[in-house]
Amino acid sequence: MRKLVLVVFVALVASACASGGGVPRPGLPGSAPANGRTTDTEADALGHRVVATALDLRGVPYRNGGTDARGFDCSGLVAYVFRQYGVSVPRQTSAQFEVGRGVKRDEIQPGDLLFFSTVAPGASHVGIAIDDDEFVHAPSSRGVVRVERLTLPYWQRRFVGARRVR
Repeated sequence: MRKLVLVVFVALVASACASGGGVPRPGLPGSAPANGRTTDTEADALGHRVVATALDLRGVPYRNGGTDARGFDCSGLVAYVFRQYGVSVPRQTSAQFEVGRGVKRDEIQPGDLLFFSTVAPGASHVGIAIDDDEFVHAPSSRGVVRVERLTLPYWQRRFVGARRVR
C-alpha cells in the first residue's frame, strides 16, 4: 500500500510539473529560497521529482560514458537527472560519493544516491533511491536503465553508503 501511495504521489508531482507551465514559484524546487537554504519540505519534494524523472528514463540503453537520453552509464544518469533541477553533481561515481552528506541505511529517502562496490574497491556504481528499498540505475548488465531492490543479496553485499545531495 505504501508503494502504491508513493507511485501515485510521484505521478501527480510529475504530471503537475509538466502541465504547470514550468514557472518556478518561491519556495519550490527549481527556485532559490530567499535565505539561500532549502527546507526539509522543499528537499522532500525535490527528491520525489528527481525519482519521477529517473523513472521516466527506464528502458534507455546503457552507454559507457553516456550522459544523455541516447544512453547513460550510472553516474551519467545521476548527473543528468539532478541537472534537470539545477543541482550540479560531479560526473564520476567516486566524486559523487564525496558530495552532499552521508545518510544512514535506515534513513534513505527518495532522491538519495546509493553507492555500491561492483567493479572496483570503493564506490564504483551509483543509483537513485526510489524509497528505502528500491532504486533506479543504469547498469551495464541487461543494458537499460531499470529499477532494482537494495534488499537483494547482490546489492546488499555491495552497498557502501548513501549520500543526500539535495
